[in-house]
Amino acid sequence: MNHAPLSILAACAAAATAIGPATAGADNGKAKAEMCVACHGENGISATENVPSLASQPDLFLQWQLIFFRSGARKNEAMEPIAGQLNNEDVRDLGAYFASLKPADASSVKAPDDHPELVKAGQQAAAAGRCASCHGDNYAGNKAAARIAGQREEYIIKALHDYKAGVRSGGGVAAMAEVAYPLSDDDIAALAHYLSRL
Repeated sequence: MNHAPLSILAACAAAATAIGPATAGADNGKAKAEMCVACHGENGISATENVPSLASQPDLFLQWQLIFFRSGARKNEAMEPIAGQLNNEDVRDLGAYFASLKPADASSVKAPDDHPELVKAGQQAAAAGRCASCHGDNYAGNKAAARIAGQREEYIIKALHDYKAGVRSGGGVAAMAEVAYPLSDDDIAALAHYLSRL
């Protein structure tokens, strides 16, 4: 399993403590978020495969992920150089901005469901994995836990496979690895199908 060195995690924790809850306005983040639109979409709604939507993600979750990318604790060829240029004020502003946006309306962006059996299997897998205990009863996220309701289906699949393989580190990695490891490919597909349609 790939774990970030303790020194990197300690540095991340120190940075997060320095940043704390967002106090910056979303207005500051809006201008800074222009660089994010090409991949993460207008208003934080991604139209790009394997790129997550950021709209309505919890502020602290967004801040943590930017810190992890900035420090190298979380690996991504596109995000690391971008996050590396961000200071703590930028991180606060971007977190506040994307958290202020409305999430995608599932009814307007999702095709009719041709696999309702996956919804039922996904509901069962979410209950068995106790997903709501961290992500909230409506899966809208909570503090440093991601909003997974309405996220891109293929991105949820990718993220769960990354946690299962131990290649994604960052906040909640221990809990997510423990939850993801026993999931079969069918479980992951069902969870992603269910959550993406919420």
